[in-house]
Amino acid sequence: MRITKYEHACLQVSIDDDSIVIDPGVFLSPPDFTRVLAIVITHEHADHWTAEHVQRILGQNPDARVLGPEGVVKAATDHAVEVVNAGDIVSVGPFKLEFFGGEHATIHESLPTVDNLGVMVNDEFYYGGDSYTIPGVPVGTLAAPVGAPWLKIGDAMDYVLAIKPRRTFYIHDMTLSAAGKGMSAARLKWATEENGGTFTELQPGESIDV
Repeated sequence: MRITKYEHACLQVSIDDDSIVIDPGVFLSPPDFTRVLAIVITHEHADHWTAEHVQRILGQNPDARVLGPEGVVKAATDHAVEVVNAGDIVSVGPFKLEFFGGEHATIHESLPTVDNLGVMVNDEFYYGGDSYTIPGVPVGTLAAPVGAPWLKIGDAMDYVLAIKPRRTFYIHDMTLSAAGKGMSAARLKWATEENGGTFTELQPGESIDV
């Protein structure tokens, strides 16, 4: 299985020629995504999905399923979204998708909390969206958030320490300067290595094979 990181929070997970795309948000410089079986949207914020990017992917992959929590279903007006909830397991081609969580991490009490689901792919790769939801099952590879309005790096470190992944790379990084990204990445590297894992720093378009 190959995991490719794109800008900010967008990921492509591939097995042979088939793939799923996760969170094609506003910061994405979209490549030509082909052989896409599903688009997974963790929550409704624009840095994780835009109707334009979803429509572009569907234009190239008209049979692709679009999966998201209830908040995304309500927000999407240009395309259909299949609702998924925490605990659901969905099979799409060679991919098993299991969903966790339910709520976005708190930004501030003055702001509404939106639906958010983490997704586990093939019992190996976990991405929590905008949350610190711990799936409670072994995680081989973790996409860990490195910068966000809701994120304190100490909390992100504790999240990695609790999950104990064998491999970690960072995600959700467009809110940081190059210097800030480097500092925060070093903290996640430490947290990963504390439990014997390996940390990899992926740039947009770079991949890790697991």
